[in-house]
Amino acid sequence: MILSVVPLVTIVLSLFAVPSFAGLNMNYAPYANEFIEPSYILNKNWTNTTIVSQGSIIQWANSLALLGPWSVTASKTILAPSNNSHDYLSWAPYYWPNCTGVGNTTALTPQQMWVTCPYVMVDGVFNPDIGTINNAPAFETMASAVLFNTIAWVITGTPKYSTNVASWINTWFLNSSTYMNPNLNYAQMARGPGYNVRLGDHTGVLDLKCMTKIVSAVLVLRAGNAPGWTSAIDAGLVNWTTSYIGWLTTSPVALNESIAPNNHGSFYYTQLSSLQILVNDTAGASASIHKYFSTTYLNQINATGEQPFEMIRTRPYHYRSYNLCAMITNARIASHLGFSAWNLPTASGAIIKTALDFTMTVPPGNELAAELYPNVGAGAAVYGDPSGTYAKFLSTVQPNYPANPWFFYDQPFSDSGWVAVHAGGLGAETPGAALASQTAAPLSIATPTSTHAPSTDGTGAVVNSAGARILVGTNGQLFVGVAALVLLHAFIV
Repeated sequence: MILSVVPLVTIVLSLFAVPSFAGLNMNYAPYANEFIEPSYILNKNWTNTTIVSQGSIIQWANSLALLGPWSVTASKTILAPSNNSHDYLSWAPYYWPNCTGVGNTTALTPQQMWVTCPYVMVDGVFNPDIGTINNAPAFETMASAVLFNTIAWVITGTPKYSTNVASWINTWFLNSSTYMNPNLNYAQMARGPGYNVRLGDHTGVLDLKCMTKIVSAVLVLRAGNAPGWTSAIDAGLVNWTTSYIGWLTTSPVALNESIAPNNHGSFYYTQLSSLQILVNDTAGASASIHKYFSTTYLNQINATGEQPFEMIRTRPYHYRSYNLCAMITNARIASHLGFSAWNLPTASGAIIKTALDFTMTVPPGNELAAELYPNVGAGAAVYGDPSGTYAKFLSTVQPNYPANPWFFYDQPFSDSGWVAVHAGGLGAETPGAALASQTAAPLSIATPTSTHAPSTDGTGAVVNSAGARILVGTNGQLFVGVAALVLLHAFIV
């Protein structure tokens, strides 16, 4: 049976709030990455304008906690070519099977297609069968849950949040039944003839870019002596990470990612340097982040602020915002290590702010405009906003921007008076235990129309951009529902 593409669905987590915050907090949406200075979280020197964003963080922490625990082995019906359930596995997201030349007269099973049909790339078009494996969305969700539960622990003082995190870290990385092997040998596998005997693609290193969120959380848990964060868990994670860093710095798969000129190279150094911080290799982390800013970064922004390697993609607005996030995260890591990269020029003389200011002028078209907004907040907090340009931009496109979790740690930055108007009478520094006791609402699902679906050839067969017919079996359409939102972030290349 030949089927057309099933559009990906978007999950919106509906969140409860206490009456004072009803209607103010933000629905959950994953951020591409974060690195937050631990001292900012732990010092608790927060302004009243962050009150609603704190509530959003607590709501997100509660909602995400309901989805755990996560592991690389959970519900795994498809194994990597190694046949080891502990090996991380994901499919290359933009690759589609073209079975027109293999002589089959009936629809092939997915397993038959994987080794028989050549797979062709259709850039920017997600093959929905990436949802048949949950390792990527599970890790993406776990990393966000770890970060926001850690911050929720500091805001509320409630031990359940830090003990949640300790349990999740133990499950994904350490538990003998559920641990992940410390490599990405089979990430973003490109199927087709020879699939069973080859490794994944270097682009798969991007699947674990959110290790940076986990590192941010662990630094806070360590310094804050968090309940549940034991020396055994910390030592175990350091041992796992040390092995994984060895893979990141020696595997041909990973080294090919390290030389990628676009967002892949940016996120490689984000991941590597943050992990080196985790294992207390400050010298290694500093060397890695200096290498990024003295090599890859130099050609990523031209004099106008355009990002030449992102503008050529099929979704250029997304990729500009995506690489901006990586550059900002690398600059934050640099600051943590004791030097400023915010005004380091590229070969054309541009800085990160140049790219941010340019991207704010680009119409998003059919792409997700809000992906840029956390970058605007981050830029305003670092570069300042004396003329109110960044606050005015966000007030126009998202008036309730101070309710976003990123507003809590992208400080100092104006809330444009929004909090006083919409959360008036709230004089406390934090929402405290009131929001911590709330329970998340059930998941709700919305189904948007895809703007990137391949066309058909009039017979119902899907065709790629070159007109080649692509055979998609029914089994390849399974499991694309609840994982779709995080897949969009976990698999972006």
